[in-house]
Amino acid sequence: MRRRVFITLISGAAAWPLAARAQKSEQVRRIGVLTGVPANDPEAMLRVNAILDGLRSFGWIEGVNILIDYRWAAADAAQLSVFARELIDLHPDVLIVGPTPSTVAMLKETRTIPIVFVNVADPVGSGFAASLSRPGGNATGFINFEESFGGKWVMLLKEIVPNLTRAAVIFNPRTAPNAGLYFLRSMRAAAALSPIELIEKPVNNVAELVDAINTLAHQKNTGLIVMADLFTSLNKDLISSLAVQNSIPSIYPYRFFAESGGLMSYGIDVIDTYRRGIASYVDRILRGERPGDLPIQAPTKFELVINLKTAKALGLTVPPQLLARADEVIE
Repeated sequence: MRRRVFITLISGAAAWPLAARAQKSEQVRRIGVLTGVPANDPEAMLRVNAILDGLRSFGWIEGVNILIDYRWAAADAAQLSVFARELIDLHPDVLIVGPTPSTVAMLKETRTIPIVFVNVADPVGSGFAASLSRPGGNATGFINFEESFGGKWVMLLKEIVPNLTRAAVIFNPRTAPNAGLYFLRSMRAAAALSPIELIEKPVNNVAELVDAINTLAHQKNTGLIVMADLFTSLNKDLISSLAVQNSIPSIYPYRFFAESGGLMSYGIDVIDTYRRGIASYVDRILRGERPGDLPIQAPTKFELVINLKTAKALGLTVPPQLLARADEVIE
């Protein structure tokens, strides 16, 4: 880990030597990064490195022709607003923000500074853009899931647990896209076809989250679907451990849930989006293109991860055809 990034993660802000600041010229561009991932989360360093690697491929080198200021926050709207204002006060040329709560906070503070967002599910419905093809305004970026993913999670859970009759959906309505409805529509449709009884469990804090999962303990033919939202991601270790302790087969939106002990995940390659997608749009904006003219891009790379160790602990035999489709199997 380079010292400069290390200091950034500890302090929550980029720490640049005074000499570097004094020598800033017209060729040096400034980038602000506001993310909902805490600095001490393992994902934080992966995303930092992905951004730096991607920018480097376009000729943008940290400390040479770009300065990067980071702010790390959890699902705290007040803190996100404070950090958004701090970054704007540094007069960046472009801002990288994500997921949805971070984007909301930044767009409340500026409608002029170019923004590239990431890990946002419903940018048009959330009011970030006029359309996917022509965003308009000062923001564009990359969505992480189309709403049909809700139905895919239902079907994959049914595939790994053929006798499944009930499935609970955990989400925080304050941080989930469109209060959870974005994914729930396709979940309800898929559950009706299966047929599976879909139990919607909105939770607003950790205590409600624990209670919601514990109520499912050892219920026969019952599974858990964890919706993609900032709150569930921040509590990935707790959720996956509770699911295993209570013998609940579960599916998750990101690979880091499976790496934390969750049974199965299906979603985008987040790090690839940071490395390739964000870097390309930041490069184009720094070279003069307007964010409102750059189309919002849907994900193209998906990954299915199955944790065989967890499957065995739950007494599940993973169907061979499902194992064959997996991009990674955790033994």
